[in-house]
Amino acid sequence: MRKAKTWKKVLSVACAAAMLTGCGAGSGGSGKKGSDTLVVGYSPFNQKFSPFFSETAYDKDVYLMTSAGLIEEDRQGAVVYKGIKGETRKYNGKSYKYEGLSDVKVNENDDGTVDYKIKLRKGVKFSDGKKLTADDVIFSYYVLADPTYDGNSTFSALPITGMKEYRQGVESLGKALVAAGKDNTDFKAWDEATQKTFWEKDLPEAGKKFAQSLVDYSIAKGYNKKGDSVKACAASYGYQLDDNATVEDFWNKIVEAYDGDPFVAANKEKADKTLSDLLDAKYAKGVTTGDTVDNIKGIKKVNDYEIDVHMDTIDATAIYNLGVTVAPLHYYGETSKYDYKSNKFGFTKGDLSHVKSVTTKPLGAGPYVFKGYKNGKVNFEANKYYFKGEPKTKHITFQESQESDLLNGVTTGTIDVATPSLNADAAKNIKKQNSNGKLSGDKIETKLTDFLGYGFIGMNANLVKVGNDRASDASKNYRKGFATIVAAYRDVAIDSYYGDAATVINYPISNTSWAAPQKTDSDYKPAFSVDVNGEEIYKDGMSAEDKYAAAKKAALGFFEAAGCKVSDGKVTAGPDGKPITFTAVIPGDGKGDHPAFMILTESQKAFESIGIKFEINDLSDSSQLWDGLRAGQIQMWCAAWGASEDPDMTQTYFADVANGGKDKGGSNYQYEIADPELDQIIIDAKSHTDQQYRKAKYKAALDTIVDWAVEIPTYQRKEATIFSAERVNTSTIAKDTTPFYRWIAEVEKIELK
Repeated sequence: MRKAKTWKKVLSVACAAAMLTGCGAGSGGSGKKGSDTLVVGYSPFNQKFSPFFSETAYDKDVYLMTSAGLIEEDRQGAVVYKGIKGETRKYNGKSYKYEGLSDVKVNENDDGTVDYKIKLRKGVKFSDGKKLTADDVIFSYYVLADPTYDGNSTFSALPITGMKEYRQGVESLGKALVAAGKDNTDFKAWDEATQKTFWEKDLPEAGKKFAQSLVDYSIAKGYNKKGDSVKACAASYGYQLDDNATVEDFWNKIVEAYDGDPFVAANKEKADKTLSDLLDAKYAKGVTTGDTVDNIKGIKKVNDYEIDVHMDTIDATAIYNLGVTVAPLHYYGETSKYDYKSNKFGFTKGDLSHVKSVTTKPLGAGPYVFKGYKNGKVNFEANKYYFKGEPKTKHITFQESQESDLLNGVTTGTIDVATPSLNADAAKNIKKQNSNGKLSGDKIETKLTDFLGYGFIGMNANLVKVGNDRASDASKNYRKGFATIVAAYRDVAIDSYYGDAATVINYPISNTSWAAPQKTDSDYKPAFSVDVNGEEIYKDGMSAEDKYAAAKKAALGFFEAAGCKVSDGKVTAGPDGKPITFTAVIPGDGKGDHPAFMILTESQKAFESIGIKFEINDLSDSSQLWDGLRAGQIQMWCAAWGASEDPDMTQTYFADVANGGKDKGGSNYQYEIADPELDQIIIDAKSHTDQQYRKAKYKAALDTIVDWAVEIPTYQRKEATIFSAERVNTSTIAKDTTPFYRWIAEVEKIELK
């Protein structure tokens, strides 16, 4: 399958307007910025402000302001099991208390099944004053489990007893028509006229609109210029079209790339519109195509404040999917269609039209009430019923604007909070605004948060090996020779590119994870800092030049142990008896615009000094990187991973050696790591729910990955949220924020001066 988007992704940031003409708390109306209104800068919204159907981070923040999650998480993304009375946990040397909607008890049974017992906090109300009960949780679960649900949640993939039986036999009309094909002659579930209209009129028209949305999106994001042809825009997504291609041609090409399934194609290649959005609403409704059941056996309401969920197998990540946003049944659903004992769950199975009808107007049990969206502003008012206490700031406005206006907006006082892109230059500009020359001062308060992901330099074990065994000690030593030199130049390169905006990391995992090793751990080691004999390469007080010399000496030791010929400080021949030529690929737009570019250029000089030809291929088209990786043609490359709350490594490193690699991780094609012991560690870690056990397993996995030398951890960049120190009482902002615990997590505590 083709990669969803093959052009270089730019991580979006929240933006704000430099000039605000109206920030009142009314229903989106204009008015002056009030003394009781906190103004937050944001990128444009898609107005999918729904806990079920939001797609962008900006839309998600809108519903988060108005909603409450079923299960709380701490600053490291770890589950809080006792949310009702609260749990106190340490982070960064400080103690913090976490409270939430529920207590969760997990029971692992002897037969391999798991029970999750969820107890709700009593007395919680939605912002309209109505009580939050188990019925609201049941309703939310069933929306996400519905066979026609087409949002981003993966709740329906949970191994909940009866989930498969509930979802089978019902499918959205559109997907059922695609599955049946144009030549279908069985009209039990729909008539011939409907089938004809779908294939000949509605789908082609929706497809053209979808392709046009991709063209518009690529131009809006700057990947193409205004006026570029369809051919040029399609190329940004990795598709080659003729000079006079139309959006219809583009759409047909996309569908062709995904085995003729338009829904799969649109889901993989979507920009800001979905195919379902562009089709007639009737195609989203379910039709019966086979045997089905009326309920999910493993989801049970015990009483008004308790729910039990039974799963057939242990999946350590499942609890995160269980922690849904609790949506009010009486608002998103229809109370006349809810009767738990009669298997009625707030809507007709297969028909989520009412749930979708309120997508633009969220309501929940969160700290604020949605008051309206108009002229690029989302306005909120404090929720007097919020279970953690009525917010200190009466009104909040999320304001759309451009990245270039952020810093000036906070400095001039037209906005109070923003999240600008952070690099060395941006950090320097922030410091200039404060009289103390620091990131936080009299004008601007800056909160730095590690980004949910990390940068790395990878190697393909199947291309960088000795002989035919990529797992041999010789092959590992060969890769370690390259890794040791490359790792030595991380500090200077990352500091040069990012300054305060990033730090070097030493394990192939985001620092944001609860499973990430900490420098205070007794067995913590900088990556590739020991020689072939296990001795420390670097000594305290070493100069930079001494450090680089030590790295080259250690690398020579690894190369020699791998079977290379080494003489007078140079590698005269590789393990195969030939001179070594090695290539690293980096997507730097052909001009070195990448955090790791300096690492490679400095490494290049070091390798050449010891007799190795080290070539750098700086791609102007990043799609070539992914195509090359999938084809297994790239020895070394530079990239970055995104992360999530759970550190499960199945997707990236699982090789499924015992099964011949049939079910290996979806991204392991990059590394081609194949280690049965690592496979078992990953399986064990995912098959237990005890966090301390899992953390120990993941540390073993990380050590194994480093030993294979297929990944050189490079940097953990930071994101900055800036606050007006003149308008905001900075002592009321959440402390020690993380990707899992942002400033918005304690928005109810923020006070204006």
